[in-house]
Amino acid sequence: MTLTSLLVFAGALLVAAGSPGPSIAALVARVLSKGYRDVLPFLAAMWIGEAVWLSFAVAGLATIAETFHVVFVAIKWLGVAYLLYLAWKMWFAPATMSEDALPERTSAAKLFFAGLTVTLGNPKIMMFYVALLPSIIDLAGVTLVGWVELVATMLVVLVVVDFVWVATAAKARQFLKSPRAVRFANRASAGAMAGAAVAIAAR
Repeated sequence: MTLTSLLVFAGALLVAAGSPGPSIAALVARVLSKGYRDVLPFLAAMWIGEAVWLSFAVAGLATIAETFHVVFVAIKWLGVAYLLYLAWKMWFAPATMSEDALPERTSAAKLFFAGLTVTLGNPKIMMFYVALLPSIIDLAGVTLVGWVELVATMLVVLVVVDFVWVATAAKARQFLKSPRAVRFANRASAGAMAGAAVAIAAR
């Protein structure tokens, strides 16, 4: 891969990943309601999910997607169901928050599963790699080394973008001092999570 190709890919991905979508909505909602301390499994799963889509694009996405269509549909609906479950929990979460209280910890496996299903079932991510990537890069000419370079570039961009979102949400969470503010944040997060589920289900 040439440096120019990698920079063009990084720029396009930066715009796509930085704009709010179902995955970002789910990430921000999680940080607002529970804090950032245990969000890494969710992030790691999002990055792995994008690496999977990138790999499929390089390997010939159309054939793979057609062969495993039922699997992707099942993953999509599992992700929708889990996001709705999280939205329900957030909506009815207690409206109290002590400054010294640590956020409720969630199983790393559950967070990883949520991040993976959200990413693999996210139509925005899918369309970026199906429709846009082939117009940026000649996928037929990508070698194994080129694939590694693309994945590495993708990870750098996603780590920067996602940590900016996490830091922004964590900063906003610091202003939640009153029960009313906490209740508003919980319900706004629940709405964002439910909205992400609807966005994935509708496409």
